[in-house]
Amino acid sequence: MFGTIAKIFVWWKDATPGTLLTLAMRGARKVGEDEYGNRYFEERGVTGPDGNKRRWVVYKGYADASRVPSDWHGWLHHTFETPPSEEPLRRQPWEKDHHPNLTGTVYAYRPSGSLLTPQGRQASTADYEAWSPDEA
Repeated sequence: MFGTIAKIFVWWKDATPGTLLTLAMRGARKVGEDEYGNRYFEERGVTGPDGNKRRWVVYKGYADASRVPSDWHGWLHHTFETPPSEEPLRRQPWEKDHHPNLTGTVYAYRPSGSLLTPQGRQASTADYEAWSPDEA
């Protein structure tokens, strides 16, 4: 029961009832799923003014656009016509594995001069000396 109530009010964890209703009303068909559990849908039959069918991603867990792999991103934006579930992109040797965007989390990168770093800030090594009215 809690899961049903959470689905109504907790929009950032999964598809809301409104999203599921939109997918059903537009006759969207499931096209595939990526390695992170995100599900991808495409509208059936109807095309928009630009001649393209509408495409959606329903995130598994927290909705973070940086969790969409590049091949699925290309399909969502009509760069590729065939979804990666049918014709996966060849991975290049220079490509790195995906890392989520950690900005705003406790794991965010904080360089040595950051105010949020637990260590104190380094003393300045510049030759600047602040003016004092007593020295005038």
